[in-house]
Amino acid sequence: MKKMVKIKGKTYHLNYILGLVITSLVLLIVIIGFFYTPYDPNTMNAALKNSPPSLMHPLGTDNFGRDILSRVMVGAGTTYVIAVSIVLIGAFFGTVVGALTGYFGGWLDEVIMRFNDVLTAIPSILLALVFVSIFGTGTYNIIFALGILFVPSYARVIRSEFIVLRERDFVNNAKLMGAGSLRIMFIHILPNTRNVLIPALLIGFNNAVLAEAGLSYLGLGVQPPQASLGRMLSEAQSYLLDSPWYALAPGLMIILTVLGFSLISGGMGND
Repeated sequence: MKKMVKIKGKTYHLNYILGLVITSLVLLIVIIGFFYTPYDPNTMNAALKNSPPSLMHPLGTDNFGRDILSRVMVGAGTTYVIAVSIVLIGAFFGTVVGALTGYFGGWLDEVIMRFNDVLTAIPSILLALVFVSIFGTGTYNIIFALGILFVPSYARVIRSEFIVLRERDFVNNAKLMGAGSLRIMFIHILPNTRNVLIPALLIGFNNAVLAEAGLSYLGLGVQPPQASLGRMLSEAQSYLLDSPWYALAPGLMIILTVLGFSLISGGMGND
C-alpha cells in the first residue's frame, strides 16, 4: 500500500517527502561549505594526525591532521559541482540527439541510435577509464568524459517521449499554423517531456556522484590536495581499522545523497 502524506491540500508520496528532507540536509552542508568551514581543509597539523572525534574536531582528523568535517564540506561541494556539470553536458546533448531522432525518425534515427546502442552496451566507467588514460587525470577530464558518456541514456529517454508526442494534436496544430520543426521540437514538445526528464536528471545526478567517487577513488579524478568524496575515501582506505571515522563521513555523504535523490525520483513517479 502506498503511503501518502497530505500537505496544504496536496497529496505527496511519503518517499518523496523523506527524500526532500534528506536531500535538504545534505545540500545545506554543501552550501555552507562554499562559504564557511571550521578550519582550512588543506591545513596540516602533524600533532593531530588521525585524532578521533572531539569537540574541536567533531569528525576527527585525517592522516595529515586535517579537519575531516571541513574536508567533507568542501569535498562534497566539489563532488556536487562535478556531478551537476556531467549531468548538464549529458542532458543537453542527449536532449538534442533524442529530439532529432525521435521527431524525424527514418535513417537519421537508425544511424544515430545504433551508435547510441553501442555506447550503451559498454560500461561507462570502462570508457571513462580509457578516456582518462589517454587524455590524463583531473577534474575537467572527468567532467568531459563522463558528460559525453551520459549522452546515450538521456537520448533514449527523450527519443521515446518524442516518438509518442510527435503524433499528438497540439503538434499537428502547430504544423498547420506554420511552426518550424525546431520550434515544434523545443517549444511545443520538449516541455511536455518534463515528467520523465526530471526523474532522469535526478537519477543521472546520482550516477554522476557515484562515477566521480569511483574514478577519484582510483586516483584518476580529483587530485590531491583538492578534496572530493571519492578522493577522501581513497585516502582513508589504509586507515579503516585504526581510524574508521576517516572513511565514515565521506561514505555517509555519498549514501545520503544517493538515497535522497532516489527517494525523490521514485516519489515523483508515484504521485
